[in-house]
Amino acid sequence: MTAMEIRRTDRFSIHFYGQTVFSLLGQPRKFFGSLPESMGITPVLGFLAVSAIFSCSASLLNSDLQNFYLTGGIHLFNAVGMVLIMAGLGYLVMALCIGKRVTFARLFSIYALSSGVTLLVSWIPNFVIFTEPWKWYLIGAGLTKSCGLKLREALLIIFLSLAIWILFCWSLIPIIAH
Repeated sequence: MTAMEIRRTDRFSIHFYGQTVFSLLGQPRKFFGSLPESMGITPVLGFLAVSAIFSCSASLLNSDLQNFYLTGGIHLFNAVGMVLIMAGLGYLVMALCIGKRVTFARLFSIYALSSGVTLLVSWIPNFVIFTEPWKWYLIGAGLTKSCGLKLREALLIIFLSLAIWILFCWSLIPIIAH
């Protein structure tokens, strides 16, 4: 997908979805380098929603069907919610450590596109060892190519936001254990 094709896309379409998936799979750095500043949030939200629904539906094939709606809701919330949480943490780290350089919408777009493409295979049992590093590679490529950050700045954002999230979850263990 070229920058011109993306620029013309201000709404979600199946064509946008397919082209984005193939571009992110084939040439992610080139894709993120051509991502226009003026791209709206609507196609990105559509991309994430379709990927999350697919991942949720596919993961239900391996789940307990007694709690079909609860399990599906948890999978869907996890797929979309984690993108929002990690983009928020990434934005916070960027603003506090290196100064605000891009809008939250831009940063969220990178996280959503990167996560959306990995959601397509993340439902497969034990594939997390492949999809998580790949997702973070894509986010790093997006931060460097689309946001103009240096590699060390992108790595700082990724590692600090992951550390904050892990420490937060770890701090909940005593609460959950009681």
